[in-house]
Amino acid sequence: MKIPQNMTEQEVLSVINKVVNKTSGKYTFYGYTIDDIKQESYIICIEALERYDENRPLENFLSVNLSNRLKNFIRDNHFMANSDPQRVRVIQPAQLEFEDTLLDNGEKFAVDETEHDYNYLVENIDRFLPADMRMDYLKLINDVYMPRARRIEITEKIVEIMEDCGYEER
Repeated sequence: MKIPQNMTEQEVLSVINKVVNKTSGKYTFYGYTIDDIKQESYIICIEALERYDENRPLENFLSVNLSNRLKNFIRDNHFMANSDPQRVRVIQPAQLEFEDTLLDNGEKFAVDETEHDYNYLVENIDRFLPADMRMDYLKLINDVYMPRARRIEITEKIVEIMEDCGYEER
């Protein structure tokens, strides 16, 4: 690992740790746990030190480098137009945790694929979701980072809408 001249190894590792924890949580890929992504992020940051220009802030350099490498990974492995269908994968939303999902093997809500039309559910969420939550809801479903408190607030509102529309919590 190349250490910049004006920093100690501990300072560099502290910056890398900060960047990895801040950036890697925004990316979740099919088949990869957050720990896998963090490990890869550490490797990416350490490799990037070889190209570091000491005239720039290290944290900014590593953040941009890591974000770009993770975006390239998504592009190269998840969005392959007209290619082998076995290689095309779906990105899992990073914002939703298991307890927040609407369909979780029947453990939380009585959602039966044969009884309810998912379009009906989406239409009701769209119809009854307050306007001040709409932009953050779109961020949530498109896997854009959002603070945990706001994520919980929107998820609770969606649960309330589901209950009002006849979905029963088990």
